[in-house]
Amino acid sequence: MGLPGETIRKIREAIKSAFPNRDELVMMLRMELDIPESEVPDNSNYNLVVFNLIDQLDRQNRIPELIQGALNERPGNPDLQEVDQEINAIYSNLSNESVLKSFEFDVVTVNAQGWKISRKRCRAQYFTEDLGNGISLEMVAIPGGTFMMGAPMNEKGSTDDERPQHQVTVQPFFMGRYPVTQAQWRAVAALPQVNKELDPNPSYFKGDDRPVERISWYDALEFCARLNFRINFTAERDYRLPSEAEWEYACRAGTTTPFYFGETITTDLANYRGNSTYGNAPQGEYREETTTVGSFPPNAFGLYDLHGNVWEGVLILGITTIKEHPKRALHG
Repeated sequence: MGLPGETIRKIREAIKSAFPNRDELVMMLRMELDIPESEVPDNSNYNLVVFNLIDQLDRQNRIPELIQGALNERPGNPDLQEVDQEINAIYSNLSNESVLKSFEFDVVTVNAQGWKISRKRCRAQYFTEDLGNGISLEMVAIPGGTFMMGAPMNEKGSTDDERPQHQVTVQPFFMGRYPVTQAQWRAVAALPQVNKELDPNPSYFKGDDRPVERISWYDALEFCARLNFRINFTAERDYRLPSEAEWEYACRAGTTTPFYFGETITTDLANYRGNSTYGNAPQGEYREETTTVGSFPPNAFGLYDLHGNVWEGVLILGITTIKEHPKRALHG
């Protein structure tokens, strides 16, 4: 979820007080979370073991599961009880329906020739993060679930780094409804610097409602850090880039086809180099510029522009794209 830093610190101390050595920790993780010893960080410094483990599980949104499992093994530990109450309060805050609004949208499906063959009405929930001066982020609730990550051998355009396909379970989180816009970028770039400077207007194709582009992965991390610095004074939540699994799960939105709208892609569905084709779809318009976010149909989770327009970034360095999500994840 990207829990607040102070909460993470308390979790580390609670785990160390309840399980004072790696052997006891490994046993609890195997019994309660089905995590084999081979996946537990190994270091002679136990503090680093716990630090790396908590960081890993936080990125996987498994902290609540960790604390519940630890309490099953050490039910009387006061430190675990304290962080359990704190985490429950944070998650209760996030999922409190009184602060979530609903929106409806149409999801389209196309066949291999790119013809629209169905349209269905869907609904999603979201909350709004105020950035000041009339600028805000809309964060959509993504339900947890299990999916097959990666691409099959026979999928056109897929590469070996998308294989082997494997089953992944993703916990609920929030992701930005749209890619981060230039107006949103400027609003956050105006906040106090945390680690590095940010160019408030880096994009080549200008427009408040166009996605920000020409930024680095480190710029994206700084964007999240500045946003967290702002909201930590008022709310118990953190923003970060999604993990690779979270991004793919959110993009697929329950589909197994190459694109969330079906077997192919057309320029009626996304902004890309339209003189290139995929499968049996026809050539389309090559706009040669970014488009306003939300110009094309969303997926079944209510997320827009996950195909085309700009590259998107995830938490792992080397994948060059950005989305909005706190557990809250950002996209852009």
